[in-house]
Amino acid sequence: MPTTAEENYLKAIFKLSGELRRSVSTNDLAEELSSKASSVTDMLKKLHEKKWVKYQPYQGAVLSRKGHLIAANVIRKHRLWEVFLVEKLNFKWDEIHEIAEQLEHIVDEKLIHRLDDFLGFPEVDPHGDPIPKSDGSIKHHKNKTMYDLLPGESAELVGLKEHQAEFLQYLDGISLKPGSSVKLIKRFSYDQSVVISINDGAELMVSQHVSRMLLVRRTKS
Repeated sequence: MPTTAEENYLKAIFKLSGELRRSVSTNDLAEELSSKASSVTDMLKKLHEKKWVKYQPYQGAVLSRKGHLIAANVIRKHRLWEVFLVEKLNFKWDEIHEIAEQLEHIVDEKLIHRLDDFLGFPEVDPHGDPIPKSDGSIKHHKNKTMYDLLPGESAELVGLKEHQAEFLQYLDGISLKPGSSVKLIKRFSYDQSVVISINDGAELMVSQHVSRMLLVRRTKS
């Protein structure tokens, strides 16, 4: 049974490796976990010995099949708890990450199965991130960002590339959440900021940075 620290490492590798399960460097992992490279190297050696990662010095680490399953299930629990906190306990979406970080390490599989059933087997969390299945499979986003839209194109907001509380509070302030319909009205060549409409309402301007953080699925205009 992995420790909390080991689960956090496996989860970080899962996140950084992406859909293609690329090799993750020691330095990237150290930055993600706010740790020293030497500490990361020591942990990767332990995870390699337990056959949860395949690690070679100077070449980075990739999750083994077992390591992928462990990481996916930690993420599954995290995102299910986020759904529970928002839908059943009325937490705001910018308040739930730290709480879910604690709850994701609960081991009891029966509890998580019942939680999933109780919530109606949700496919995404409140931020639009896909929830892995119990077998470790996950349907990654294959969507463009709002920045990729052309003037006149419409889309549905389906996810976020940034989850910091300040960013979520900003989106709350402009009434933009997964499920919202958006239309790109105009792009400014000077700084690539864009004017959009949300749910066919008032128009507002968002920066290039914000538009790159919003994952959208094109819809018919």
